[in-house]
Amino acid sequence: MNLDKLEEVLSSEPQYRIKQVKFDLFQRLISDWDQATTLPLSLREKLKKEFPLLLRAKTLISKDQKTVKALITFDDGLSVESVLMRHNGRNTVCVSSQVGCPLACLFCATGKMGFKRNLTSQEIIAQVLFFARYLKNFKPAGKVSNVVFMGMGEPLLNFEQVIGAIRILNDKNCFNLGARKISLSTSGIAPGIKKLADLELGINLAISLNAAEDKLRSKLMPINKKCPIKEVLKAVNFYIAKTNRKVMFEYLLISGVNDSLKQAEELSKIVRRNLYLVNLIRYNPTGKFKPSGRDQIEMFRELLEKKGVNVTQRFSFGQDIKAACGQLATQETPAGL
Repeated sequence: MNLDKLEEVLSSEPQYRIKQVKFDLFQRLISDWDQATTLPLSLREKLKKEFPLLLRAKTLISKDQKTVKALITFDDGLSVESVLMRHNGRNTVCVSSQVGCPLACLFCATGKMGFKRNLTSQEIIAQVLFFARYLKNFKPAGKVSNVVFMGMGEPLLNFEQVIGAIRILNDKNCFNLGARKISLSTSGIAPGIKKLADLELGINLAISLNAAEDKLRSKLMPINKKCPIKEVLKAVNFYIAKTNRKVMFEYLLISGVNDSLKQAEELSKIVRRNLYLVNLIRYNPTGKFKPSGRDQIEMFRELLEKKGVNVTQRFSFGQDIKAACGQLATQETPAGL
């Protein structure tokens, strides 16, 4: 799925061919060039050879049919995981931006894989395209409504390729997905947050926070030693000042690790701001860590609300198919605190 190569293949064709081909690819969602009947037969044959449309993947489907996980394999034999979540009329695709991840967060299955390489923007787009084709076969046919960069890897460490993918998603001649339907989650790469602010793309920004003080966060997320909470919040405030957009702080609730009421109290001190929104997430278990109990989550949320924090709670999807990214690729137990 190299769109630059596609433009090379079409370089000797009339200019309108690019628009026709993109329409066939991203809106009609063809999976075989023979389906592109507006194109001359000779061009279809050429595209079959030079720009094949096959996307290779293994899929797992949850019992309730609402979550689908795909292990997508690229030409070099490396694979990434992507997830489709169907909820309240939305079809959200969670995409990966790297093969593996260099950040080694203790609670993350992907972190145990190490880092293999960055994905190209086309490889990121291929994940969305796979599920767009999948949804097309539903009766009635469905469409991808949202895309979240919350899969394998740290998006802001693959900045240019991620931005390239966002532009393709947003392009009216491609997926034509509104900027507010696209979300990017980062572990808190402060320089990347500032770069993103300068682009003013209009997408949603989420920060994976998971602790309210540096000592615990550094144990859970080693990147905190380079970008401590204070620096992350400074970058977030710059982003808000530049874009006037709300920023979400994701907080995975892990039993006995970061879910005490004392920790909720500490969290409230740093996130009680107008355009801050805390999103509590019940941990999707990997290895030794366990999700917080529902009563504990409720008490944690109530305390934040009493302190004036804007707070919401995300549903957890696909535990029966190991939907947390990286779980198909590795089954080892994460290191202890």
